[in-house]
Amino acid sequence: MLSSHAMRKAKTKSRAERHLSYQKPALRSEAFARALSEAKLCLAGSGGLRSLFEQAARKAASLPRHPFKENWPYLQTMLRLVRAYERGEYQQVRNDTLIWIVAGLNYLVDPFDLIPDKTPFLGFVDDATVIEFVADKARQALDDFMTWETAPPSG
Repeated sequence: MLSSHAMRKAKTKSRAERHLSYQKPALRSEAFARALSEAKLCLAGSGGLRSLFEQAARKAASLPRHPFKENWPYLQTMLRLVRAYERGEYQQVRNDTLIWIVAGLNYLVDPFDLIPDKTPFLGFVDDATVIEFVADKARQALDDFMTWETAPPSG
């Protein structure tokens, strides 16, 4: 869960900061375009989400947290949301928002993205940029999912 300070800090980025982050090379890369295209295919077809979740969860477990900064908890939330969606436990997410989240996870698991993950010191900077972008695009859906997760069971 995000602390209230981390959530306020993440939400208070200016429009200019968010707009500038969308101009970063990782977001204009062929790898991100491929991740977005694969996300649309994954959601249009059957299956694929479970495999993506498993790959992304393994990858996230091995990542350094520092490049992701305040977006690390949102990455974890993206993983939980995709798992709950795939299991049919949570469906209250718009399709376009889910496409962004799945695209972010696709990019994360792609070893041949803009900066290959094996590149010392820089290999995860582009991944963190994409996750930041997706967290900004899907912030309300991610916050709504965290609220749903923590709500007492009805009945």
